[in-house]
Amino acid sequence: MSIKLDNRHLYLQVIDRLKQDIEKGIYKEREKLPSEFDLAKQLGVSRATLREALRILEEENVIIRRHGVGTFVNARPLFTSGIEQLNSVTNMIKQADMKPGTIFLSSSSENPTEEDIRRFSCSPDMEMVVIERVRTANGDPVVYCVDKIPKRILPDTFSHDEESIFSIIEDVTDRKITYAVADIEPVGYHEKISPILECEPETALLVLKQMHFDEMDEPVLFSVNYFKADKFSFHVLRKRV
Repeated sequence: MSIKLDNRHLYLQVIDRLKQDIEKGIYKEREKLPSEFDLAKQLGVSRATLREALRILEEENVIIRRHGVGTFVNARPLFTSGIEQLNSVTNMIKQADMKPGTIFLSSSSENPTEEDIRRFSCSPDMEMVVIERVRTANGDPVVYCVDKIPKRILPDTFSHDEESIFSIIEDVTDRKITYAVADIEPVGYHEKISPILECEPETALLVLKQMHFDEMDEPVLFSVNYFKADKFSFHVLRKRV
């Protein structure tokens, strides 16, 4: 059961071993790992080495440690996407062979905030349409969405029947979203949104804020999406320059 030594730091070998054991199903999703004492003994390493490996695995969202309870294997994300890919939530859910759905919460016309004026380069009297929705996968809530669109680009016949906000804009306004500038940040338990997404108290959220532009470089959509961190993962391809 103990790891085979090589030239790498011992904690790196422990990380690889635990990942392999999880991959093989020795430790299953949401299953509690043995105590630090037992696990260190099984792997033939010190508890200090094991703790460092567990710390990194927790940062990578492979495991989760619950104070006073123990260490558990995290559920694998159902949905993955490259952050450099401009992909709608609808498509991400479909690519996981699941059925996308929408729970419509609200739609309102509001005056732009100072941030909206800066983002959209608009005047203070330009109205914004603000849409709040929950996106579901096979009926389970997975993303809380807040979208802002300049009211002037939407026709009077605009409706919310279409699930993809990308499709709403492209079909109704005849504009094509070609790129977005995005920021992503992790947040802990959110008093309003976490219960709506049926999150466990220890489940974090990934917040993706995106300013979308059309082919004429005009800003047409600002979205704030709260993803369940145990369901979604994002990665980025970095190239050496």
